[in-house]
Amino acid sequence: MRRLQDEVRAIVGREGLVTRRDHPELTSAMDWLLRVGELCQLLPGVYARAGADDDFLLRVDALRRWAPDAVLTGASAARFTFWPSCRADVVECALRRRGVYQGFRFSRREVPEELVTTRHGVRVTAPALTALDLGDQSTDAIDQALRTRSATLPGLWDALRLTSGRRGNRRRLEHLLDSRDEPWSTAERLAHRLLREAGIRGWKANLPVVAEGRLFYLDVAFRQARLAVEIDGRLHEDDPDVFENDRWRQNALVLDGWVVLRFTWTMLTKHPEVVVDAIERALRLGEFRS
Repeated sequence: MRRLQDEVRAIVGREGLVTRRDHPELTSAMDWLLRVGELCQLLPGVYARAGADDDFLLRVDALRRWAPDAVLTGASAARFTFWPSCRADVVECALRRRGVYQGFRFSRREVPEELVTTRHGVRVTAPALTALDLGDQSTDAIDQALRTRSATLPGLWDALRLTSGRRGNRRRLEHLLDSRDEPWSTAERLAHRLLREAGIRGWKANLPVVAEGRLFYLDVAFRQARLAVEIDGRLHEDDPDVFENDRWRQNALVLDGWVVLRFTWTMLTKHPEVVVDAIERALRLGEFRS
C-alpha cells in the first residue's frame, strides 16, 4: 500500500492531479490519502493535494479531465484566454451534466460549435463570444478583446448573430454599436463619443504609425492634420513604466511632425467642452499650417 501511495503522490507532484479514470489500479491508495487529508476532491474521481483546491488553473484542468465536452464560459473563459487578470471566483462552464461542486458553476447552455475554440486541451468559448457574454454589464471585456486583437468587431457581430434571443442581447447590441470605432479602453470609448457628438470627422482610432523607427498605435489620429490625441487613463499616472514610455512616444511623434494633445479621464468627464474645443482649435491650426 505504501508503494501505491507513493505512486499517487508522484503523479500529483508531476501533474497536479490524479484521477480514478486514468489510474484505476491506484484507487485504494487514493481513498486512503483522501481519508487522512493528504488529497482533496475537486470533482468526482479527480483529486489534488490538500489545499490546492483554490488554484484556478488546476480546477480548469480538473474539469477537462472529468468532462472533456465541457465548454469554459464567461469570466473563466476570459481569464483562461485573452484576459489573465479577469476575476473568476468559480470555474464557469456549459455542460449537460448536473451537480453542485465547490469552485464550479455549470449551465446547460448550448454554445454554437462555431464559437468554441480549444486552448491547452480545454474547450472554451471563442474570445468574441466571451467578450459578449461579459458585455451585458459593461464594455470592459469588449475593449480588452479588441485591444489584444483577440477578437475583431466583425467577429463580435457574428457572435451576436449566432446567439440571438439571449437575455441581455439588447444591452450587448448597444455596446457593439458604441464600439463601431473600436475603442481599446473605457476612456477611449468616451473620447469617441465626444468626437461623434461634436460632429468631428476625419479621425481613426488606434492608428499604427512608425516614428523614429518605432511602431506606435495612436489613440485617436487625424492623419491629414498630423494630429494625435492621446488618452491617459489611470494606468498612465500609477505605473512609472507607462509614464516613462509615454514621454518617449510623445517625443518621437513630435520629432516626426505630429502635434500631440493629451487628455485624462477627469478632463473627458468633467470638462468635455474644453477637450472638444482644443481638438477643433488644433485642427484649424493644422489647416493654417498646411
